[in-house]
Amino acid sequence: MFDKATLNISGMTCSACVVRIEQGLKDLEGVEKASVNFATEKATVEYDSSVLGPESIADKVKDLGYKVVGMEKSRGGVEAARKRALKELKTRFSVGVILSVVIFVGSMQHWFPYLRLIPRQTMLFFLFVLTAPVVFWVGSRFYVGAVKAAKQRTTDMNTLVAVGAFSAYLYSALVTFVPQFFASAGLAPHVYFDGAAMIITLILLGRLLEARAKGKTSMAIKRLMELKPKTARVIKNSKEIDIPIEAVMKGDLILVRPGEKIPTDGLVVSGSSSIDESMLTGESVPVVKKTGSEVFAATLNKTGSFTFRATKIGTETALAQIIRLVEEAQGSKAPIQRVADKVASIFVPVVFGIAALTFMVWYFFVPEPTFSRALLNFVSVLIIACPCAMGLATPTAVMVGTGLGAENGILIKGGESLERACKLSTVVFDKTGTLTKGEPEVTDILTSKGTEQEKVLRVAVSIEAVSEHPLAQAIVQKARKEALSPSEVTDFEALSGLGARAVIDGKTCFLGNLRLMEEEGIKLNGLDEKAEGLASQGKTCVFVAEEGRVIGLLALLDVPRASAAKAVNDLKAMGLQVAMITGDNKKTASGVGNALGIDRILAEVLPGDKAEEIKRLQTRGQIVAMVGDGINDAPALTTADIGIAVGAGTDVAMEASDITLISDDLRSVSAAIKLSSQTMRIIKQNLFWAFFYNSLGIPIAAGVLYPFFGILLNPVFAAAAMAMSSVSVVSNSLRLRGFKLG
Repeated sequence: MFDKATLNISGMTCSACVVRIEQGLKDLEGVEKASVNFATEKATVEYDSSVLGPESIADKVKDLGYKVVGMEKSRGGVEAARKRALKELKTRFSVGVILSVVIFVGSMQHWFPYLRLIPRQTMLFFLFVLTAPVVFWVGSRFYVGAVKAAKQRTTDMNTLVAVGAFSAYLYSALVTFVPQFFASAGLAPHVYFDGAAMIITLILLGRLLEARAKGKTSMAIKRLMELKPKTARVIKNSKEIDIPIEAVMKGDLILVRPGEKIPTDGLVVSGSSSIDESMLTGESVPVVKKTGSEVFAATLNKTGSFTFRATKIGTETALAQIIRLVEEAQGSKAPIQRVADKVASIFVPVVFGIAALTFMVWYFFVPEPTFSRALLNFVSVLIIACPCAMGLATPTAVMVGTGLGAENGILIKGGESLERACKLSTVVFDKTGTLTKGEPEVTDILTSKGTEQEKVLRVAVSIEAVSEHPLAQAIVQKARKEALSPSEVTDFEALSGLGARAVIDGKTCFLGNLRLMEEEGIKLNGLDEKAEGLASQGKTCVFVAEEGRVIGLLALLDVPRASAAKAVNDLKAMGLQVAMITGDNKKTASGVGNALGIDRILAEVLPGDKAEEIKRLQTRGQIVAMVGDGINDAPALTTADIGIAVGAGTDVAMEASDITLISDDLRSVSAAIKLSSQTMRIIKQNLFWAFFYNSLGIPIAAGVLYPFFGILLNPVFAAAAMAMSSVSVVSNSLRLRGFKLG
């Protein structure tokens, strides 16, 4: 049996760390799949619980040299750990800045008259002492990371920074304490204490800005968490008592007054009100709630008071499920990230090779070679090549994109779904309950000769009284209006996609579509022709048969959703093909399709065959999205390249679909696809600039421009450029927050 564990990890510094942890976890016996996200600092592991447990997985991460700061449910501890890490970063950076400024002033003592009185050798000794805490304490994380990598017989960005800064410091220390060595070799002794200190400080600045920016990318989760009310007003023994939300039990009666947030999910027992559900659906128009209506945790009561009974608490609520889905999505990895991870795994060794080659060329082969210049170029190549930006390019955009979707009622399951959605070519809508309201009404009752409408309706309601299908509910509602009670039914049998059979008053009766009547060889008494006329108006016809002959038919009309036509037009404008799939006959389906502007109609498709129709489209080279209610359509939603469930009323909808639309506004389908396209555009921009930056920066640092323009890149500027590259990638991802989905 496979379980899933989510570990919060600290100590990762670049995408090379991601590759190392992923590979280490995959090597564990019993691990089926492992995915590590650099931006969220999370590892998601699917494992065989009969072979190992979460503790073994955490131990493996620790063996690799990283810290596990929390498991899936310890969100508070994780947040506290992040705050501590950020505070420590600020402290170390502050110390680094102060000491770096002092070291820089001391290095340039000839600029300052009052410092010229201090002997140079004495000043060098002070610089050596002041630089040590910057290089070895402020920058300790880089050395720790480099040692971790070395133990695993690999390298990462920590190795680049540690070797670069330490090389500059060691060389300067040798100049300070054994200057005669350089003098005897005919070398001009220069020190780079200021360079070593500034390299560490500037890269730490990049980390600090990066950490702050990464915090902003997860603002969606924080805002959702803040929505949760802290208390509930429970009615017990006719008294109103305010209790903590954690103490609420299923079945409790809860009173909600105007202006208050609803504490948990439930059903209205008495009273009515308008509820602002925008935090769930993105729809600003309040929804009227009355007795029997479902209400959701954290939504805002606008007008009246009402009492409801709690049906879901804690992690069962819609809000809790949304938070879980968004967290999983933000911790997931888009397939395009594999490119960056693969490059990162070989990038650092290649950079070391280039740096070593740069040193040798500048020390042995250029005119007037100097050790100092060769060392500077060696350090510059190491520093500017740090692959942080590559590791952040994809996950930060995925975090912002999925967060923005959640804030607008669009739940995207993960990076893979986000990436696939922008490649769609065809969108297939289920009809009943998706394109239509799913609340049909009986508009016509036709009878065969010698049969009364009352009998037809009574037989129909007797068979449908126990069914949950929307058409059945419409027939039951019609019977109630006519004050008809159902007769006793025996030997009831539901016939999937066709109708039902039952025995009423000793007579075998059928209720269903034309296909059922034809399969059972039932005489239609000319009502099939009348059904054709009704179907051309978009009405669904249900035949009622008794003892081998049709005694009547009921015509029902399911009104299309207000947003359906606009949604179809939006998708067509995006160049997508739109189709409708339904169990209705072709004429009924065409009536609805024509009204909405849908040309491709897949009619008379049984629920179990919808998945096959999706496969048929896929074999023709189409990349297909299936839009349905997530219950009857679950197999088709799973089969499609992207399954989109409309109206998040069930766990089935969330589990079967790749994208869940909280509201029933179908315009969210095109909004989700646009969000996918925009997010992928940002990811590609990030990856381009990350690769382009390193491709351009390394040759400049190596000195290729020197023969033509006399330009060499100082390691300090290389450090600043590297730090800013990571910040620019995260900042570019944050631009998504301003993207309008409407």
